[in-house]
Amino acid sequence: MKNFRKEIITILSIVFLTTNAACQTTKSSVVESDTKVSKRKKKKKKYKLSKIDLSHWKVTLPIGKPTEIEPPEILDYATNKTLMPFMYNDSVSGSLVFYAYPTAATTANTKYSRTELREQMVPGDNNVNWTFKDGRSLKGKLAVEDISKDSNGKYHKTIIMQIHGRLTNEQKELIGEKDNNAPPMLKIYWQNGKVRVKTKVLKNLNISDTDILHESAWTDDEGHTFKEKVDFNKFTLEVKVSEGKMIVSLNNNEFKVYKNIHMKKWGVFENYFKAGNYFQSRDKDSFAKVKFYELTVSE
Repeated sequence: MKNFRKEIITILSIVFLTTNAACQTTKSSVVESDTKVSKRKKKKKKYKLSKIDLSHWKVTLPIGKPTEIEPPEILDYATNKTLMPFMYNDSVSGSLVFYAYPTAATTANTKYSRTELREQMVPGDNNVNWTFKDGRSLKGKLAVEDISKDSNGKYHKTIIMQIHGRLTNEQKELIGEKDNNAPPMLKIYWQNGKVRVKTKVLKNLNISDTDILHESAWTDDEGHTFKEKVDFNKFTLEVKVSEGKMIVSLNNNEFKVYKNIHMKKWGVFENYFKAGNYFQSRDKDSFAKVKFYELTVSE
């Protein structure tokens, strides 16, 4: 009888130990499985969409004659098949990418093509613009993602921001021009990893109020290159204009101030901001990609 009891106890012990071991293995498998799922969730990328408001911008593309897309159509850029190859989201960084390369689709008075935004104070209307007296600011956070090199191994350049002048309809008729185009007061370039600024100056300060409206009355200044090298890193540009004055800043650290007779005389023109990728090359297989993380206009 004692031997029988011992056998029963032994059998129960074995059953208990086996069951316990099985439970531990199951728990271990569940924990391991949960850990793998958790790791997969952590590895899953978070996609970001651009937060740039395009409701007051139209875009010019390096196709067509060239092709322009205005609000409200531009707001659907992410699904617009015409726009998608040239202006699209980088969903990892949350930026808006502008891609351009040499094509025959150029605007008046230039040989270069572009994927570039043009400010419209009234969506869909080019006739409402601002003057320096009105005052206005443009701020952007951007980076050159990629750009080709020339035959000498130097990077090509591109214009990333502009202030463009515009003749009113009355001014256009007064000087007999076929369109409202006036010179660009400001061009900001990405050039060999640095930011370079070019403005316009009058050839003759004693010019008449009518002759000053002609593009031929103006020429380029010597330009200014900021000291900091931005290369392919993210940087911030800000342009502030007021009556007779313009300030361009890089990363809120370097400033170029224009306050002279040329700025004062420029007050005769209307203006609008431009931003994007106005590519400055006709070389075969050349290209540029510019990413904007932020772009805002304020009064």
